[in-house]
Amino acid sequence: MSDPRLDYVTCASPAGLHRMAYWEWGDPDNDRVLVCVHGLTRTGRDFDVLARRMAAEYRVVCPDVAGRGRSDRLRNPLFYTVPQYVSDMVTLLARLDARTLDWVGTSMGGLIGMALGGSAALSRLAPAAAPAGLGELPGTGIAVGRMVINDVGPTLETAALARIGQFVGQPVEFDSFEEAVAYARTVSAGFGPHSDAQWQDLARHVYVPQAGRWVKHYDLGLAQPFAQQDPASAAAGEELLWQLYEALDCPLLVLRGSESDLLSASTAEQMLARNTRASLHEVAGVGHAPTLMAPDQVEAVAAFLSGRA
Repeated sequence: MSDPRLDYVTCASPAGLHRMAYWEWGDPDNDRVLVCVHGLTRTGRDFDVLARRMAAEYRVVCPDVAGRGRSDRLRNPLFYTVPQYVSDMVTLLARLDARTLDWVGTSMGGLIGMALGGSAALSRLAPAAAPAGLGELPGTGIAVGRMVINDVGPTLETAALARIGQFVGQPVEFDSFEEAVAYARTVSAGFGPHSDAQWQDLARHVYVPQAGRWVKHYDLGLAQPFAQQDPASAAAGEELLWQLYEALDCPLLVLRGSESDLLSASTAEQMLARNTRASLHEVAGVGHAPTLMAPDQVEAVAAFLSGRA
């Protein structure tokens, strides 16, 4: 299969309804589902290489999180937050009606996975202990079987967050796709070495033609929640994420770029210590974040999902 199917699911936020797009690979009747969720400014098409590899075993579903790609923009940008994304994913999972669910989350997608899976685990153990605003997985009747957390953790390095926050809201336009690719090479240098064709693939769905120019695919309002963040709310969010991460009751693979500025080596070590189901795989020569395009990265994930590692 060379191209995925595109579908939509209608989700709700306090500001109203919105459609979330998702890309689907493999047998649509396969009730073994792998959900792959991208980073802050990326799209579901980031997982094309991994999805092709896993499509014989799974129905692979790769959503464009709200405000990105083919999904609707939210009427109120302040709802571009993890609780809203978890709510949208619960709606998607109810649509998929999976018998078993595995999860691959890169950066923001890893945070969503931790919040969703940890909240569900706490709800199963003690419903009253589930964090307010996240809740269970209503209507799905499933738990996450295996989870890959790609270059993110409950503690996020401040300098990296500042770098990302500056980049997110910047409006940029290019006269040609080639200029957009060159820009992607610069701002995404942390992805590590890639071929010219791979950089084109990495840029193809995140810079889109509009009125004769090439622009970012996402709502620049994604930057607004960053502006609202203060030290107290950041500390509370980190504490909650650790609680959710520790509650995860499935096998976990933590991927880390060896040069990552978002997931520090010390945080990765804490993740192993604070959840005994976790293992760590470091990718040499890569920062934030491994793109899961290189054969060694894809095979590390495939081996974990199949139980071979």
